[in-house]
Amino acid sequence: QVQLVESGGGLVQFGGSLRLSCVASGSISLTNIMSWYRQAPGKQRELVASIGFGDMIKYGDSVKGRFTISGDNAKTVYLQMNDLKPEDTAVYYCNRRQGLAVRDEFWGQGTQVTVSS
Repeated sequence: QVQLVESGGGLVQFGGSLRLSCVASGSISLTNIMSWYRQAPGKQRELVASIGFGDMIKYGDSVKGRFTISGDNAKTVYLQMNDLKPEDTAVYYCNRRQGLAVRDEFWGQGTQVTVSS
């Protein structure tokens, strides 16, 4: 089992910045993809950004140029969010995938990000 703990959410004004962190513990595999997803009320969960083996990075279209994902080891991933907009308001979830099976995917509890206009 893998546990994911997110931190760094909160309330910020339009145009402000926040940095989210996610730390993994437990049965860690060096081969992994760590991602941030978000879910706003009444909407489907969507991919925000992901970082994988060899620093392969992917961003959702709505955050390109404003958000940056990074990791400093096999256990920690960050999401730097700049130029925040009200539409970025959502619960942000950390995700870790260590294989193709359902049992190889793990989720954090989520952290709320609220952007006021």
